[in-house]
Amino acid sequence: MRKLSLPAWARAADISDLLKLSVPIAITRMSMMLMGITDAIVLGQYAPGELPYILNSWLPMGVSIGFGMGLLLGTQVLTSELIGIGRKADTGRIFRRGLWASLGLGTVLTGLVFYGAEPLFQWIFVTIAPVSDVADKADPRVIASETAKVTRILSSGLLAFMVSQVCSFYLEALRRPLLVTVVMYLGVAINLVMDLALVGGFWGVAPMGAEGVAWATTGSRWTLTIVMFIIVIVLTPAFRKSMAGPLNEGRRQFSVGIGTAISNVAEWGAFNTTYIIATWISLAANSVYGYSVQVMGLCFMFYLGIGSATSVRVAEAFGSGNRDAVRDAGRLGVAATIVMGIILALVLILFNGPISHIMVRSDAVLNGVQLAPAIASLLIIAAAMTIFDGLQATSSMALRAQEIIWTPSLLHIGSFVFVMIPACYWLGLVEGRGAQGMMEGGLIGVGTAGIVQTLFLELKAARLPNRRAA
Repeated sequence: MRKLSLPAWARAADISDLLKLSVPIAITRMSMMLMGITDAIVLGQYAPGELPYILNSWLPMGVSIGFGMGLLLGTQVLTSELIGIGRKADTGRIFRRGLWASLGLGTVLTGLVFYGAEPLFQWIFVTIAPVSDVADKADPRVIASETAKVTRILSSGLLAFMVSQVCSFYLEALRRPLLVTVVMYLGVAINLVMDLALVGGFWGVAPMGAEGVAWATTGSRWTLTIVMFIIVIVLTPAFRKSMAGPLNEGRRQFSVGIGTAISNVAEWGAFNTTYIIATWISLAANSVYGYSVQVMGLCFMFYLGIGSATSVRVAEAFGSGNRDAVRDAGRLGVAATIVMGIILALVLILFNGPISHIMVRSDAVLNGVQLAPAIASLLIIAAAMTIFDGLQATSSMALRAQEIIWTPSLLHIGSFVFVMIPACYWLGLVEGRGAQGMMEGGLIGVGTAGIVQTLFLELKAARLPNRRAA
């Protein structure tokens, strides 16, 4: 009788290595989302009607951050490749190149967002906003003005974010993710304290609502950036002399990242555009839909940990020329994503009520809509969305670690821009299904992205030659 054996990609040592990398990275990445969740929860307790100002501000902010994260990702990928061939001492030049890019990029994006916020939101909410029978009576000029005000405050933290991102990418590639985790949670703690003061009115501070959230985010961002930079200087070879790299290394570093940047712009821009569509429906629809997506975003951090760890493992194998290891690392990442997705989906389904009450006060009402029950009902759809969201993230990151740049980007653009946005607009606004229609449209878009990215990764894996490094 033939003995049942596990597939090659499910070896215990590989699973252990993936967990060792992904758990700290997931916890670290979760800190980014925890800042947003903390902001949303504090607003939900003290000023639930002002959440749309924060969510809508993430159209320019999210696109800027997503573009920057993608463009700077090459710092992690090329550092991982050098680690894979035992050249840690030469990784400093990769970090320094990424650092200069982060400084230039952060400065340019800060200027664009700061000066472009007011005209952008006037155009969105005053000029082109469709007329809706169910729209709130809030003055669209007020919505535009308040959103622009919040966005300008947030833009002052963009430079800090870019620098901290390069630092975290570099430390993770050096397999020191726990350092990043500690610093990021320091930022979460600072953000919470500032939220309670500036939004909740603790310690005698005058409550500032959404503006308080923006200042808390900006202050905590600069603090953690300073701490992270000091750690890189003291504990890594970032500023030590390194050998000159190949002539095309700089081009490779940013060509690896540009595809991710475009994908992030498509995905994050599309998701943040859906907040705009939800606001066109009503402020209540924006809040209900927005809180549901925030919960899903927290789940996404688990997938980002798996995807980042998978990317590091694939890049190391790719750099050493071990094609079998490249294939196995990608497949293990997808399998881990599916398992995690099922667990998270069950949590959202079984605890949708308690989760909704954590997000907003149980008695919170906005324009006649009870927020907590409405959020709870949408978490059922979010449970399905989160699995596909994880698949598209892990698969695309595994592809880019093999320097496959443009296909994942085109798949993202097609899924999020040309599928999700029209679906949300049609179901939420035209069909009048409100926040539920928005979530249904999101499920269609994310489902498309998850399926096509995973299929393409497997197609690529099937074509890899069976060759092991000597």
